[in-house]
Amino acid sequence: MSELDTQRLRQLELLFAAFNRHDGAGVMAAMTDDIVFDAAAGPEACGRRISGAADVRAAFETTFATFPDVSWECTRHAVFGDRGISEWIFRATAKDGSRIEAEGVDLFGFRGDKIVSKSAFRKDRPALPAKGAA
Repeated sequence: MSELDTQRLRQLELLFAAFNRHDGAGVMAAMTDDIVFDAAAGPEACGRRISGAADVRAAFETTFATFPDVSWECTRHAVFGDRGISEWIFRATAKDGSRIEAEGVDLFGFRGDKIVSKSAFRKDRPALPAKGAA
């Protein structure tokens, strides 16, 4: 593995640590200012495309606010050239108490050691009942 690949792999580790701290600044530190994020769901074939550091950060901050306990349990990261992949389990509780738990994957593009694109894919699974619900 090249030194750049090692730096990129470390960037993915730092990114997900920041996601799990709900640290918007830490998340954005891993990304370029012209980041393009394709969310897992939305009206476009790519989901919902969000461009630029300010709008991407706002999208992640909204996720943190909507799901105060949101987490991504990473099961694997890989880097190959200017591309990367992370496999994870998304877990969150909605304000109504329903729970989400689904596997997913992110595809990344890199410029240097920074992330320039992130495309999220998550299993479409119905919400689980609130804890304690019959």
